[in-house]
Formats: sequence, structure tokens, C-alpha cells
Amino acid sequence: MGDKVLLFNPFAAKNGYRIPNSILQVAASIDGLFEFVIVDGNRENDPWNVIDGYLSGGEFRFFGCTVMPGPQLKQAIPYSKKIRTEYPDIVIIWGGYFASNQYKTALDSGFVDFIINGQGDHAFPALLKNLSNDERDLKSIHNLMYKEGSEIVITHKEFISDQDNLPRLPYEKLDSFYPLSGYLKKTFLGKRTAAYHASFGCPFTCSFCAVVPIYNARWRGKSAQTVYEDVLYLIKEHGADAVEFHDNNFFVNEKMVVEFSKLIKPHNIEWWGEGRIDTINKYSDDSLQLMRESGCKMIFFGAETGNDEILKKMDKGGTQTSQQIKDFAARMKRFDIIPEYSFVLGIPLDTEQEVNAQIDSDIAFIKEIKEINPNTEVIIYLYSPVPTEGSELYEKVKEAGFAFPEKLEDWLNPDWENFDLRRNPLTPWLKPYMVDKIQGFETVLNARFPTVSDLRITNDQRKIMKQLSSFRYKNNLYRRPYELKVLQKVWLKYRRPEIEGFEMEVS
Repeated sequence: MGDKVLLFNPFAAKNGYRIPNSILQVAASIDGLFEFVIVDGNRENDPWNVIDGYLSGGEFRFFGCTVMPGPQLKQAIPYSKKIRTEYPDIVIIWGGYFASNQYKTALDSGFVDFIINGQGDHAFPALLKNLSNDERDLKSIHNLMYKEGSEIVITHKEFISDQDNLPRLPYEKLDSFYPLSGYLKKTFLGKRTAAYHASFGCPFTCSFCAVVPIYNARWRGKSAQTVYEDVLYLIKEHGADAVEFHDNNFFVNEKMVVEFSKLIKPHNIEWWGEGRIDTINKYSDDSLQLMRESGCKMIFFGAETGNDEILKKMDKGGTQTSQQIKDFAARMKRFDIIPEYSFVLGIPLDTEQEVNAQIDSDIAFIKEIKEINPNTEVIIYLYSPVPTEGSELYEKVKEAGFAFPEKLEDWLNPDWENFDLRRNPLTPWLKPYMVDKIQGFETVLNARFPTVSDLRITNDQRKIMKQLSSFRYKNNLYRRPYELKVLQKVWLKYRRPEIEGFEMEVS
């Protein structure tokens, strides 16, 4: 058996043709040290057939798989299990925040050997070298999880590396497996939209966020010059005309964002990123104006709720308030930057009545935001717990009887997939009539204000949907909006931004 490495990016979502930055990051860490191949589940009709074709030759020893919750589990779990059965000598290594957060279940499965806990730029090559040389000095490797007998070993957590000192992403290698042009799809932002990560982690401790247990309020970003050079490569070599920055928080450093905006402005691209309201609200008007002039078209924000007490329980940095959320929506309108606000409904409270009343309050708050800035995009999630031990919300979740699956294969249950997408909470305090209310409101809201990011919807279709939903929206009639659901599903094939991103189907 050789020491080649198969890096696998499982299928993520319909139209999910984003550049697989996580796999590229891992590939960069071993480029020149180990031979590797990349298999992208988003680009293969039958990924297992490709994986099996590689492994059957006997040259591969390592299978590295990035694992995010939701759709990626549909391939990550069964493929890893099949590899263990058919190729028992292959070392199976998982990364991604599902693996880090659900490490016990993954390692107890019997078909996941190691988990990279957070950043893998140093841990992954160190692990491969260690195993290739049969040194077995595993405890000296940072950011690693594995089993030693019946005990789970969690090694020291390394601080996030200086991003500018990491190897450049091997776009040329990816292009040799999958033409990069296949990743640059038509979106709301542009005709050839690229995806990019400019940082690791997040400096905040929101109690419902799956990133918090991994990075522990740590963040480190690339310099504006490095980001610019990488984006410029995608523009010049592959014709990119738009970029989605999928960082957990792209806007932590105003100085970096301003410098990048100045550098990218002459290239006439559109771009999108994720940030915090209380962070960007501190930006100067000049910075916001420059961002818009440089092509910043939309920013995703976690608004979460209009209840200040719940915002405190969520640990939203102690500075985000309901009034700030409203004021900021108005401020974004001045600069023609679309705020994409996400809300989390169904937070656990002491009584059923309180949960239901808070849902009504959040619905009213969302409608108030729409009055302030009708261009605000609204994404609604149902509250899904993450294992942030010690947080007030997670302790309340456990008290209510909620528990994650103990068997890895149970995550393949459709209910748990919807849980990961925050569509089905599986939480005992959120009753079916509450879920129906939330989803009914969402249907009416999406009809009254169709997302601007779906280019397939014509102006006439938008007009008809608005007319049909206006009475329901005005009079708070959200129960059983079947006529709107049928139109959205059959007539419009309405795209869900929170699940599918910006990608369009292009014939």
C-alpha cells in the first residue's frame, strides 16, 4: 500500500458548485509532501464509483473527508463506512465542524479513525507524516481527536496560524481534477461567481453557533493584499466577476476591509460576505460608502431576535440590541447595501406560552424591519441546539430532554438532516402548531417580498406573488397558505437562500 491521500468533498446542496475551499486548504498543507487526488461530490454523478476506482489500485493509504452537518453526511457517513468494510487498511480522517462538535459519536462509529479539531494546516500533514513513519507520537500533534483503546484523546488546541504564512491554495491542482470554470456559476452577484475564505474562526461567543466550541472566540484573517491577490488570480485567470466570502465573519477588521475595498474597486466586481451588526455599525460612513463603491452588494447578518433579553442569553457580544438592528437596517439603505438578516425563532423559554408569545413578537419585529427597509432580505431558522457546554441556552435545552443521536448513522435520518438545516428542530418545547405558524409566516413573507437573489423570478411573477400575498401579510393570516406554497414550489420553483445559496441553474 502506498501513502497517497484521497481528499473528498461530499455533496453539499443542490447547485452547490462552490470552490471547495476547505479541501483546497488541506491540499495546500500536504502539497509537495504527499501525492493526493481530489474527489468533489458536487461534480460527480457517482462519487463512490470514482473513490472506489482510486482505492482499488492499492496506492492510497489515507481518506480525508470534510464533514459539515446536513447534506454532506449523506455521503460522508456511508462512504466512510464502506471504505472501512472494503478497504480496512485505509486511515479515515474527518475534518469540519460536524466532526469536531460530534466527535464522540464519530469516533465511536468504528469507521472514523481521526478527527482534525478545527484548523488542519499543521495537524493534517503532521498526522500523515506520523502514521507514514509509524512513529505513533500522536499526542504531540495539536488539534487532533482519536481513540486510544476505549478512551478518546483530545490533544492541545493550537492557536490559529498566521494566514498570510500558509501555502497558497492550489487552484491549478484543483483545475486538473475539475475545471475551475465549473465552479464559477451565475448568481445574483455575477455571471461567474467565485467562493473564497479570507479568515478562520470568529472572535465572538454566540451560544447557538456551531463555530464557537471549535475556535473559542479566536479569529485570524489574511491581509487585504493576500485576499486581493487571490481574488485577482480568479478574475484574471478564470474570468470571475463576483465573489462570495464565506468566512464566519469577514468584517472583523475595518482597516482590512477598507484596504481590500480600495484594491478591488477598479476591477468592477460584486461581492458578498458575513458579518455582525454591532461590528459593522461601528464602521464610518466613508468606509461603508467605499465598500459599496467597491462592489459590496449584500451582507449577511445574524439579527436573531427582537428581544433584548434573549440577545443577551445568546451572548451576542453584549452590544447588539433590537433598536440597533432596526437602526442598522435603515443605515444600510442609505448606502444601497442589502442587509440579509437571519432570525432564529423557537428559542427555549420557561413555558409553552412564553415560547409562543416570543414567536409572535419576532414575527412582528421582522415586519417592522421590512417597514424600515423593504430591501432587507429575511432568512428564518428554527432554533437548533449546538453542544456549547456551559451556555445558558444549552443547559436549558438539556433540561428539556433534548439529546443528539448517539449513533453516527442516525444522523442520516431525514429529520436530523432537516435539524441541521434548521428546518425541523426536534426540540420538545417547540410544538407542531408553533412550527406551522413560523413556516406559514415564512411562506407569506417570501411571497410578499420575493428574494432579489433568485434571478429566475420575472417581474410579472413578482408582481403576482405580491398581490396574492398582500392580504394575508397585512392581516397576519399565516395559517395554511397552500395557494402560495403551490405557486412557489410548482410555478416559481422558489429557491431557498438559506439552503441553496445564490447559485442559479443555468441551461
